[in-house]
Amino acid sequence: MSNSIPIEHAATHLVELVGNLKPGDEIVLTEHNQPVARILPSRAKPVRRKAGSCKGMLIVHHEDDEHLKNFGEYMP
Repeated sequence: MSNSIPIEHAATHLVELVGNLKPGDEIVLTEHNQPVARILPSRAKPVRRKAGSCKGMLIVHHEDDEHLKNFGEYMP
């Protein structure tokens, strides 16, 4: 969602405006009804991965030459 706010208003309410930002939101700062800047939320924090969380989701066939034939043109 995009909101246009006069820069004078944003200066006095900056903490509140930034605190209410959600992913996908945008605040357009205006001066004399002309856009001069944008305030966007920062990216979400990266998801912390836990070792072993995908255990059992992948099956590796050690000697699977039959399927490798399909990739022969990509292999050195």
